[in-house]
Amino acid sequence: MRTTWHDTATETTDSIELKVPADPAYLAVIRTAAAGLAARLDLTLDEIEDLRIAVDEACALLLDHRAHPGEDVMAIFSIGREALEVHMTGPTTVLPDRNSFAWSVLEALVGQVETGTTDGGSWVRLTHVGGRRVP
Repeated sequence: MRTTWHDTATETTDSIELKVPADPAYLAVIRTAAAGLAARLDLTLDEIEDLRIAVDEACALLLDHRAHPGEDVMAIFSIGREALEVHMTGPTTVLPDRNSFAWSVLEALVGQVETGTTDGGSWVRLTHVGGRRVP
């Protein structure tokens, strides 16, 4: 895990990077990190639970609900003045489209969802606005 702190005149961002094996058994680590950061940011209990569920669902989609031996899931949590962003990458190359139930669930839980592909995988970015962002 790597933690960095960036402070500029326009933005303060705390960024936490977490990498786990691409196996559903390890997704609890990412869920727990998301809930811990959300609590630290003074999100409500409902917001914390919504973020935790959204991160879990996004990670499961990135693994297509199965293990990928020898590969990893990466989660980068970025805390800005206005939002908490979770950018996750994983080995799955096909994600559900915007009209799918999974996408609707993610948007209902966090508000903004973006996806894309990388060489050999995909990414999901969840953005939650609300709560205290900077001390």
